[in-house]
Amino acid sequence: MRIDVLTLFPEMFESPLSSSILKRAQAAGLVDIILTNIRDFAPDSYRKVDDKPYGGGPGMVMIPGPVFDCVEHVEKLDRRKPRTILLSPQGQKFDQAKAVELSKEGRLVLIAGKYEGFDERIRIGLGAEQISIGDYVINGGELAAMVVIDAVVRLLPGALGDEDSSKDDSFSESTGGGLEYPQYTRPEIFRDMKVPDILLSGHHAEIEKWRRQQAFERTKKHRPDLLSDA
Repeated sequence: MRIDVLTLFPEMFESPLSSSILKRAQAAGLVDIILTNIRDFAPDSYRKVDDKPYGGGPGMVMIPGPVFDCVEHVEKLDRRKPRTILLSPQGQKFDQAKAVELSKEGRLVLIAGKYEGFDERIRIGLGAEQISIGDYVINGGELAAMVVIDAVVRLLPGALGDEDSSKDDSFSESTGGGLEYPQYTRPEIFRDMKVPDILLSGHHAEIEKWRRQQAFERTKKHRPDLLSDA
């Protein structure tokens, strides 16, 4: 997979992309993540990419020219047609099902906005898919792009080492879209809290039954809104 990220602040990605699973996935050749600075396509020597909104109002709005030029440049860097995504609060809410869907693509282009948002002609003219990571306000699309990258890359075959590692994650297909069951490890007893006996029994069928029940009860208690799916 190839993931192109179009951003005004590529330096924000340096630490996340050089750590843990994302670092290993790139080193193993499972994914290429390329950062392109939208500011490089600014029309003047001041590298100006924003301006005051027509009609007045606070803040600055990203002008369309640099964004269009950047997208068109990046599209030519690989023969595969990309799935282009605008990180925007107006988009479809990102979830595990969408992560699975995107992980099956050969190429993604993620556009991270900043300031008060995009000139509306960017949304209209690019025809890009819009994705939101939640109903709250952050300073720009960079953090949203990192969330999408992390969720997608960990689903690529070989990224986690063990193919079953993501199988029982919260929101995964095996949990019916609900929460994951409780997990325990050594020591068997810690500060008077004991590992449930069923997990020490060696009866795998009963353990699996217990885990399904625990996942359901946990979802019912903490995220009842998910029960329609689970």
